[in-house]
Amino acid sequence: MTLNRRSKNITEGVARAPNRSMYYGMGYEKSDFGKPMIGVANGHSTITPCNSGLQKLADAAVAGIKAAGGNAQIFGTPTISDGMAMGTEGMKYSLVSREVIADCIETCVGGQWMDGVITVGGCDKNMPGAMMGMLRANVPGIFVYGGTILPGRYKDQDLNIVSVFEAVGEFSSGRMSEEDFEQIERRAIPGTGSCGGMYTANTMSSSFEAMGMSLPSSSTMANPHEEIVDYATRAAKAVVEAIRIDLKPRDIVTRKAIENAVSVIMATGGSTNAVLHFLAIAHCAGVEWSIDDFERIRKKVPVICDLKPSGKYLAVDLHRAGGIPQVMKTLLAAGLLHGDCMTITGKTVAENLADIPAEPRADQDVIRPISKPLYAQGHLAILKGNLSPEGAVAKITGLKNPKITGPARVFDDEQSALAAIMDRKIQAGDVMVLRYLGPKGGPGMPEMLAPTGALIGQGLGESVGLITDGRFSGGTWGMVVGHVAPEAAAGGVIALVNDGDSITIDATTLTLQLNVPDEEIARRRAGWKAPAPRYTRGVLAKFTMNAASASLGGVLDRFD
Repeated sequence: MTLNRRSKNITEGVARAPNRSMYYGMGYEKSDFGKPMIGVANGHSTITPCNSGLQKLADAAVAGIKAAGGNAQIFGTPTISDGMAMGTEGMKYSLVSREVIADCIETCVGGQWMDGVITVGGCDKNMPGAMMGMLRANVPGIFVYGGTILPGRYKDQDLNIVSVFEAVGEFSSGRMSEEDFEQIERRAIPGTGSCGGMYTANTMSSSFEAMGMSLPSSSTMANPHEEIVDYATRAAKAVVEAIRIDLKPRDIVTRKAIENAVSVIMATGGSTNAVLHFLAIAHCAGVEWSIDDFERIRKKVPVICDLKPSGKYLAVDLHRAGGIPQVMKTLLAAGLLHGDCMTITGKTVAENLADIPAEPRADQDVIRPISKPLYAQGHLAILKGNLSPEGAVAKITGLKNPKITGPARVFDDEQSALAAIMDRKIQAGDVMVLRYLGPKGGPGMPEMLAPTGALIGQGLGESVGLITDGRFSGGTWGMVVGHVAPEAAAGGVIALVNDGDSITIDATTLTLQLNVPDEEIARRRAGWKAPAPRYTRGVLAKFTMNAASASLGGVLDRFD
């Protein structure tokens, strides 16, 4: 193999001798300087089941790199467990961690002049953070997903993390016994792997496979299963080959590739968080992409997968039914995917899918034929109106009542909103407003799974509206609208809502409206003052000062 950029840099004469000495100290031989140096960004952590099973994949990646003629260099990336942080102050660090992970990868790859990188991650922000870091560094790279969790089991029902949050609402409303509540809590998470439905982790892994930055079939594997270790080894070999042919992330992540990713998100019923993350990914890739592009894709791509949170099945069921390759081939055959996009395999999407049947197998109903979709259009809608002129994000499929007009119940933090639900102070027909929870206001745009899960557990998921400038978990469903922009902390109209104001959420007209005269809104705006930042030092303060609007992905390096 010819000299790579790192080895050439450290072999240019006597001046580079100290650099070589450092490598000799780590066991290098002279011949190693002609091999590509490939970073392994290891997200292993014992803080969460999503990441506690990653070390075996990092080890397999290292072995695969060596077997393919490269040198592996491991470095760590942090993770925040959304499931553990949910409903606490720690949730404010979740979106922040996406930026920290991206910074770690860019810094290590750039600072150590690596020739390629493999990123290994499991929890929600590992994936967009890793992709953003790889796109910034733009050396040949691949994402290795840690895999989904196997379902828990109780009383002949599959369980997952959302089962616990919804059980809280059921128990508090007297609809569940204490014994059942404790058993669900104990049994919902049986081992390692990311949350089991088409929540944020599996949404992002699936979309990365569709975008061409992960190997085919890899995004729905279960962490406890042995096949995932072989996949990590194959991923390492793919990166070595990508270095040989100089295939970089920005060669793969084009506008058409992002369209493929978003099409798969729509087809699988994926997380609202994908909107925020793909705006950020496109920014890092230098690809023109706006919040309105999601609506463009939604209108033409049907939902063909029956997956939780609003459907029946988990990611392991999708894998058994043919996985993302089958979803992609179904879309490709219908003219809803770009088959000419290049992938990390060195082949196009169409070439990767050549042996996959155009129709899903008849012996399963996880993946529907394109002629018999669950819903004729996608589920992630962009709502606009005087409350969200920049846009807001809602899941609109499966709602019995796609429109609600009701009195506002206003909360300036998540905790008071959750307390009101638990105290049974929220009634059918109310529209809850949770604000000052956006990128700057939260800060960090925390997820609202605790309040939404409690509403569903109390049987109010279809009859109570909830809007927020914060985010939702991928496990959230119901009459909920997030990412309201501009956010309250930036002076958005959501900051001007008073208790009792009439608000309309209309999924049919894609409208989010405060039913108050313009003159009254102007009067309130004249009297509004921006609140003081909640943090003035440290990483949360930096996020507060630099975060872009949710409609722009909440990135920290948008200076135009």
